[in-house]
Amino acid sequence: MPHILIAGNIDPAGVEVLRQAPGFTLQQVAEVSVESYAPYLAEADGLLIRTQPLTAKEIAAAPRLQIVSRHGVGYDSVDVNALTDRQIPLTIVGDVNSLSVAEHTVTLLLALAKRVCYFDRSIREGEWQRRNGFSAGEVAGRTLFLLGFGRIGREVARLAACFCMQVMAYDPYLPDTAFSEQGVQRVTSIADGLAQADAVSVHLPLSGERPLIGAAELALMKPGALLINTARGGIVDETALAAALERGHLGGAGLDVLRDEPADLHSPLLAQRDRLILSPHSAGLTAEAARRMSVAAAENIVAFWRGKLDPRLVVNPQVLALTTLMGQLP
Repeated sequence: MPHILIAGNIDPAGVEVLRQAPGFTLQQVAEVSVESYAPYLAEADGLLIRTQPLTAKEIAAAPRLQIVSRHGVGYDSVDVNALTDRQIPLTIVGDVNSLSVAEHTVTLLLALAKRVCYFDRSIREGEWQRRNGFSAGEVAGRTLFLLGFGRIGREVARLAACFCMQVMAYDPYLPDTAFSEQGVQRVTSIADGLAQADAVSVHLPLSGERPLIGAAELALMKPGALLINTARGGIVDETALAAALERGHLGGAGLDVLRDEPADLHSPLLAQRDRLILSPHSAGLTAEAARRMSVAAAENIVAFWRGKLDPRLVVNPQVLALTTLMGQLP
């Protein structure tokens, strides 16, 4: 009888999926930390984990472990090689929070263009006449450049079109039809896209040590352009961004992700108040998305033991040939 360790609170709907599946026992640890779940690894046949790290040390402490199911789509905190060495599949939840992240992206874009936070603060500070500066703008007819055109990027493009924006996108891994089907202009050079855009939104994974958007890339952007990052912290050089905002080169920035999370309160970026909007990596954390993530993460575990795991949701699919046979329940 497989014993499943749920590391961290998840929506009850996902817990119910596992409770209703015959042949499983459950252990749930509420706190999201390595210290809280590590003592229970020795008895775990399956692990459903949120954002806390899962290193080779924890994997070695789980001799019975056969599957790890991430409650999300990212897996930077998981040692995939250590799992692969043990023939343990790592699953993700797929397309469950794309809409939530896309809505958050467009929310940041509109809030910056309309200077929502600035005007809110104006009222609270008794500066009603700031309205007469005409500092807000419209997004209709403006050019939005998407760095990455996966599920989230495509959803952002769909929403932006509703606001009559012109959308360009960069993604070297997709065919031309992926862009033309949505009426999006394909851009093959990041530099060209940055130079043409009125707003830039990042939807690429973190790759390498150097930020994708550094001082040189920010300098290519139009004066007054807007920058949105709801992808990963570290993609944008935060020191360079703070300098670009300070000297007024950019019209504003909206970040849901930071290099250090929780935020470094002494970062020069956080000193930028007038044209910077921050949120605590919460773009995908809606009630609706949390429920979908919970259910999907639980269903991956059940599917594994039923021999019906979707290989498209497996980060290391090379392990499936063995685990499909080993993991099935009688």
